[in-house]
Amino acid sequence: MVLAGCSGEDEKASGEKKNDPPQEEAREQETFSDEKIPEAADDIEGMVAQKPGKILEGKLEPEVEIADLWDAKKYTGFNEETLQPAAEKEMKAYFSEQKDLSGSQVYDYLVYQLGSGLYQSYYEELVSFEHGHEMPELPDGEDEIQQAKNQKSNIVILMDASGSMKADVSGGNKMMLAKETIKEFTSSLEDDASVSLMAYGHVGTGNDEDKAESCSRIDEVFPLGAYEKTAFNKSMDSFEASGWTPLAGAIDKARELLSAYNSTDYKNTIYIVSDGVETCDGDPVEAAQQLQGSNIEAKVNIIGFDVDDEGQKQLKEVAEAGGGTYATVRDKDELEDQVLKKWKPSLGQIFSQLGVPLHETVDQKERLLDISNPIRLISDREKDRIKSAVSFLESEELISPEAAEEAEELAETRHEIRDSHFKDLYEQKEEEAQKARDEINGKVEAWKDKWYEVLKDEN
Repeated sequence: MVLAGCSGEDEKASGEKKNDPPQEEAREQETFSDEKIPEAADDIEGMVAQKPGKILEGKLEPEVEIADLWDAKKYTGFNEETLQPAAEKEMKAYFSEQKDLSGSQVYDYLVYQLGSGLYQSYYEELVSFEHGHEMPELPDGEDEIQQAKNQKSNIVILMDASGSMKADVSGGNKMMLAKETIKEFTSSLEDDASVSLMAYGHVGTGNDEDKAESCSRIDEVFPLGAYEKTAFNKSMDSFEASGWTPLAGAIDKARELLSAYNSTDYKNTIYIVSDGVETCDGDPVEAAQQLQGSNIEAKVNIIGFDVDDEGQKQLKEVAEAGGGTYATVRDKDELEDQVLKKWKPSLGQIFSQLGVPLHETVDQKERLLDISNPIRLISDREKDRIKSAVSFLESEELISPEAAEEAEELAETRHEIRDSHFKDLYEQKEEEAQKARDEINGKVEAWKDKWYEVLKDEN
């Protein structure tokens, strides 16, 4: 948007002549187009909440503003080809009419025109960031361990075969990878464990006309009983990814199946591999709560396979409601790591696991950097845009050297406020994650030491 003044012809036609704008220190300036230049924020709350600059609005795409490393040329290209010509034209028009502005007024104007509007979303993500490390369930007390030894295991696997599972990820097709990994998982179960395989979303298509049938079909393709490799693999190969996602219905059907197996004599566990949210109008969180609150006390463990933010949120809530764990995986290696190393039902296998695996630590650090790096880059680029604009204005003698110096100092000071705050938040989140890792790892190691004598026969 160009904030140009009225022309001489316009003044004559209206019969009025504008007076020169008052030369005072008022931080709210009025342009010739009757727009007001607001005072630029001087605290972190205000800077984070600021709107995108008028020159940038509608021109600078978010992915371009945060482009870094090899993609940085996207931003430099935009700056040279689009931003600089538009900014110079606007500034010449404005400052040729607005004389003798102070440095603070110049800075206010430049933030209004060139400030970033991306802080808010990244800041909220940074503030609410959770490391995701969870304490594994460890039996505490010899009686509990002995009870766990005596319990029979019932394992129900719910396979999401909705249409979105047709997609590919690193390492292969999601449906194929999920099937192969679950096959390997079940082949390593304890000999006395009973297993059931249910498929949902495998009927119909994702079209509206198929919704009713697709949502109503949850089939137990391998009945609860002793594992037999050939029959189980044949059952796994009997369906393909196809329709909708009746997650709540699948959990309800698992509850019905396990209703005859109380938690005193049986250890009931439900494992779900899914890549998205419920799409059949059910409430999977409520379904998981009912399952956990019943006499079977089945735990619900979920792996979110290449899911979006909405899917992660719902699946994590379902796992928490079901008293189990949730993990997100993005490719073949992470899927296998979660299923084959963490979904282990025996005490001996639990005993062999690490507290927080290395890949979880790497994932936490990457997720945090994916928020922290862009917001600090945004801040750097806003400062650079403003300082470049100040240099241009001074070179064109549109502002005084004193005003230029003050405006540059303000740009640096506000940048330091932002950068320091963002850095402190990042370090706080890193410290929280490290503290959680140390606590989890310490407790797991202490548990191993304490119960080594009890468990050594199984290991």
